[in-house]
Amino acid sequence: HVQLVESGGGSVQAGGSLRLSCVVSGYTKARHCIGWFRQAPGKEREGLANIDSDGTTSYLDSVKGRFTISKDNAKNTLYLQMNNLKPEDTAMYYCAASYILCQAGRQERGLWVGWADTGDWGQGTQVTVS
Repeated sequence: HVQLVESGGGSVQAGGSLRLSCVVSGYTKARHCIGWFRQAPGKEREGLANIDSDGTTSYLDSVKGRFTISKDNAKNTLYLQMNNLKPEDTAMYYCAASYILCQAGRQERGLWVGWADTGDWGQGTQVTVS
């Protein structure tokens, strides 16, 4: 049974930091892609960052240098460290996982996101920046 559970969201002031976590369970194959997306009210969902099973990371240009994706395989946990947060970062943040390689499917704004179309998703965690 595949399950993804996010945590770590909250309310912060502009310039602050948050670290999101996503515990991933049920992925039995070594080769997979996991990553973070967000969706603000009235906007389309957008991919932020992903990390392949070999550790290769990719980022949306607008979050490069502010957001860092990482994973702890021993804890089956994916992280998103977010620094210098801006009000426009306010959104629901989701993690996703798939057995499809990260560099597959379609791209949006230069980031591979198609891998998650048929993947598994968490319930989301809210981030509010004021």
